Amino acid sequence: MPGVDGGRDTAGRLRAVGLRVTAPRRAVLGWLEGHPHATAEQVRAGVRDVLGSVSHQAVYDVLKACTTAGLVRTIQPAGHPTLFETRVADNHHHLVCRGCGRTEDVDCVPGAAPCLAPDDSRGFGIAEAEIVFWGWCPACTASKETTS
Repeated sequence: MPGVDGGRDTAGRLRAVGLRVTAPRRAVLGWLEGHPHATAEQVRAGVRDVLGSVSHQAVYDVLKACTTAGLVRTIQPAGHPTLFETRVADNHHHLVCRGCGRTEDVDCVPGAAPCLAPDDSRGFGIAEAEIVFWGWCPACTASKETTS
């Protein structure tokens, strides 16, 4: 299926986590490879362009199955819709623009995950830190400066 797997072996990744290989699953994973931090609706629109037609429910089902299987990660910045990405193999954080909502990955400072630790874990075994840095992207910063 040309153009569906985003240049990576999506069929192999699906099989490796015990999921059946279907056209919607391959299309969702392939599309997300090139469009990280996408909403479910953006995924559906992108996959529709690849497959010709796909239901909302099919996309939601694929996103849920792939998230549960660890192939997709969700990001839920406060006040924004849930975003999906396929970068799951590391502990990275995100930059989110307060103006336009643009979201970018930001790597942790080198070291073992989690890259940040609470001062008191209250008995929890900490496995990961999820940090969202809020600010203004370059375009929104420039726009704010020109309107001031």
